[in-house]
Amino acid sequence: MTTVTDAGKAIEAVWRIEAARVIAGVARLVGDVGLAEELAQDALVAALEQWPAEGVPRNPGAWLMTTAKRRAIDTIRRQQVLQKHLPALAIDERTDEAGFEAVLEQDAIEDDLLRLIFTACHPVLKPEARVALTLRLLGGLSTDEIARAFLVPSATVGQRISRAKKALADAKVPFELPAGPDRAARLTSVLEVIYLIFNEGYSATAGDDWMRPALCEEAMRLGRVLSGLTPGEAEVHGLVALLEIQASRSAARTGPDGAAITLLEQDRRRWDRLLIDRGLAALARAEELGGGTYTLQAAIAACHARARTAAETDWARIAGLYARLAELAPSPIVELNRAVAVSMADGPQAGLAVLDALLEEPSLREYHLLPSVRGDFLFRLGRTGEARAEFERAAAMTRNEKERELLLGRAAACG
Repeated sequence: MTTVTDAGKAIEAVWRIEAARVIAGVARLVGDVGLAEELAQDALVAALEQWPAEGVPRNPGAWLMTTAKRRAIDTIRRQQVLQKHLPALAIDERTDEAGFEAVLEQDAIEDDLLRLIFTACHPVLKPEARVALTLRLLGGLSTDEIARAFLVPSATVGQRISRAKKALADAKVPFELPAGPDRAARLTSVLEVIYLIFNEGYSATAGDDWMRPALCEEAMRLGRVLSGLTPGEAEVHGLVALLEIQASRSAARTGPDGAAITLLEQDRRRWDRLLIDRGLAALARAEELGGGTYTLQAAIAACHARARTAAETDWARIAGLYARLAELAPSPIVELNRAVAVSMADGPQAGLAVLDALLEEPSLREYHLLPSVRGDFLFRLGRTGEARAEFERAAAMTRNEKERELLLGRAAACG
């Protein structure tokens, strides 16, 4: 006999796995992701009420999907707007039970899931709204879980999600797969959202923790889902490669006390070889298809992954890859990273020459990594007094406590 506790655990696990598919399947019927989520939640409530007493179904995902779709069709009938949905539903008031079942059994789960990804990441939404809505609809995370991950109040996340749904409805964003030139722009937005989620997990912008692994895991899961749905998209594979290779270092990025450990000081024996192998395989696929910026970033990460020790790193190749990246997608951040690679390949003075050209860049004025990197160059040049000032300035800028501790430690080491 299934206990209430067992059923509750099963429902939670099934919901995490199936939520996106259920919402996507219902959204195809109603054409509104907000309403689709409400109907999917209704199915979840029904499971919470029935499964403890009746037992967990043999196919719980299918049970949730069927229940949610039935409620969707009942809702459409109640609202007396069926005529608007005839082309999609292929039913009307006279449809017999066989016709009704045919609608429920329409199976386009993968296409529906891809539609949901493109809708949640639509450019009409602000970046923070895209991230929150994606984690909610595709990750099955609760408002509280998203709020904890980003260190913001639950009410703030709730408002972002509500406004995002309203914005999609107001803009009459269709629940469809984009085609033609629009597809590339929309795919770029999707990749940006996944990368934003990963980066917040990999290097938390604020708080006491250096990393938030749950966000990294969710971003990688979304990337893998997307690569399965779009096997011919080079940049999807490039992003997956980048995430897998970067995530492979996670266990080595902190010490026993939680203190941050820089890339060059990490024990590479603790890097996850399975993730590296998966990342390199995805990179090979991306390069075969002719990737772009994410593929170049993954190639840079692969240089580190292939080096058994920090001393064996091919910094000249990394500097060359950053130069190509700067040509393809010029930005101050790319130049900052290129400066680091140049300093390792040709010496700190060469790196400083590249870096100092960025000192008046408005977008980097409050970016703590600019003085942090400059402090490293100065320290290596023996200009310890200047280096100390730069590390202290960087420490004052960062909002992450572990990073602040690292930077203050480097400042103290300057004497």
